[in-house]
Amino acid sequence: MDSSTWTSPEHRRSVLWIVTLAAVAIVFDGYDLVVYGTVLPTLLEDPGQLGSLTPATAGALGSYALVGVMIGALAAGAFGDRVGRRRMMLFNIVWFSVGMAFTALATDLVSFGILRCLTGIGIGGLVATAGAMVAEFAPTSKRNLFNAIVYSGVPAGGVLASVLAMLLADHIGWRGLFWIGALPLVTLLPLAVLKMPESPQWLAARGRYEEARRIGAHTGIPVDLRARHLCIAPESVPAKLGFAALATRRFAVPTMLLGMMSFVGLLLTYGLNTWLPQIMKANGFDAKGSLSFLLVLNGGAIVGGLIAARFADRRGPQQVVATSFCLATFALVCLTFGLPLPILLAAVAVAGTGTIGTQVLIYGFVSNFYPTEARGAGVAWCAGFGRLGGIVGPAVGGLLIGAGISSGTAFYLFAGIALAGAAATLLVVTPREAPPTPVLPTALAATE
Repeated sequence: MDSSTWTSPEHRRSVLWIVTLAAVAIVFDGYDLVVYGTVLPTLLEDPGQLGSLTPATAGALGSYALVGVMIGALAAGAFGDRVGRRRMMLFNIVWFSVGMAFTALATDLVSFGILRCLTGIGIGGLVATAGAMVAEFAPTSKRNLFNAIVYSGVPAGGVLASVLAMLLADHIGWRGLFWIGALPLVTLLPLAVLKMPESPQWLAARGRYEEARRIGAHTGIPVDLRARHLCIAPESVPAKLGFAALATRRFAVPTMLLGMMSFVGLLLTYGLNTWLPQIMKANGFDAKGSLSFLLVLNGGAIVGGLIAARFADRRGPQQVVATSFCLATFALVCLTFGLPLPILLAAVAVAGTGTIGTQVLIYGFVSNFYPTEARGAGVAWCAGFGRLGGIVGPAVGGLLIGAGISSGTAFYLFAGIALAGAAATLLVVTPREAPPTPVLPTALAATE
């Protein structure tokens, strides 16, 4: 059967479950990112919460979570291609949920920063694993769309954090908003245990053919899709797995460029999500008005990212990602012009598409760029190295604002960075397919 289409009702049902569970998990990556931005004005204004907080320190605190995300993503890359997608997903759901709960109990800036970092480890592991999981179940004609749906959980989580902050912050405080981030432990985890199978492609690439055959039959993964991997006998499983595969001549240069693309995308994503409310508040908007810009930014990312993903499935992701970065450049420059409010909101929405929405597309690009034996590591590299940009974004924003730099200058800086991301995207060259592995009799016997 053609692996680019649904092969059975079971295939469709399995993919929809996996996409839903992965998307909900990623929502809490976005929630964790944006909830800090929503409570930041309160923490800056009220030293009684965690202690005296300056803009520079606040930017550093925003970056601590991203240090954890980078560690978690790289750890998932090191172990995910060896221990499996399902185990990594379940483990990291537990990790970040517990981390959010403990963060809600923090009593000072030091413990708050440490717990933000530890929570980020679980989030990074999820981000690095979700794309690989979806890519190995979804039909090829829908992979960019489904990856976009999953990673749109980041801006969807931002929308959720913005809405809940506007509705509930006065009633439950910033600690209550962090407690909400711990809910997946009792809601998402039980469903994931029941409904999220291991990837048959990963099992086959590890020589576990009987398990791959059984799960493939249960989930409806196409027989010919599995056969490409099941033709590898146990003794011929590729020696270079995970990060070792990324360092080969075939993948080294594209891997560096994909990492730079993610670095730019996440610098823009985290920089804007952390500081946009504070910038808009400094420009005369009240607290709820400044939060509304955050809502528009992430809402634009969801809608624009999903539309762009449809084009990516039809025309390929590379040109779409480059175009989206250019849109970000244009929109960020427009934010410096003192536009009327409706046009300003439209520009913020386009900026969301070109920054957060572009990062969504990059994850889809990377998830489908690598073969099974390197896919987890490829996504992990993208998420992990890219988080260096996420670390830089809030810190740079804090330093600029603390130094009294105008918002216009900050937006020009972000626009130039987006243009650099477009250039890196256009330089990526897709490597040639590796020659097919010969079918060995022992492998054929294992699949019968």
